[in-house]
Amino acid sequence: MIKTTLSALVLAVTGAASALAAGDPAKGEQLYNRCSSCHAIIRDGEVLVKGGITGPNLYGVVGRVAGTENDYLNGSERLPIGLFTDDMIRAGQQGLVWTEENIAAYSEDPIAFIRAFLGDDTARPNMTTKLKEGAPDIAAYLATFSAQ
Repeated sequence: MIKTTLSALVLAVTGAASALAAGDPAKGEQLYNRCSSCHAIIRDGEVLVKGGITGPNLYGVVGRVAGTENDYLNGSERLPIGLFTDDMIRAGQQGLVWTEENIAAYSEDPIAFIRAFLGDDTARPNMTTKLKEGAPDIAAYLATFSAQ
């Protein structure tokens, strides 16, 4: 019963995000500076968009299983995976794959999103910053950096 209710909540959250996630990549590019303090976009060692190293590389994030990125760079030195919370890794193990829609929903309230996805009101991702506006646009911008 609780699992069914939580599943319905996750579907509602991602469904609501679907309506909102028709973002504008050009606007997202302008807003991406909100993300760059923690995240860079790096393809095969080439820095496409400079950013911090405390968050995972966002190149190819759309379509990626949550908690699996291991491309953290510090200069040319790769840092070990383990910077994800156990809850983010668990979300990936339970089937969370990043889409534009759920990136937007996650970015608007990371803690609520992970708690709803996992059905665990104590779950916490590393990211706690909430984007008050522009999350669908940033998600659309990130989709332009596809690994496929």
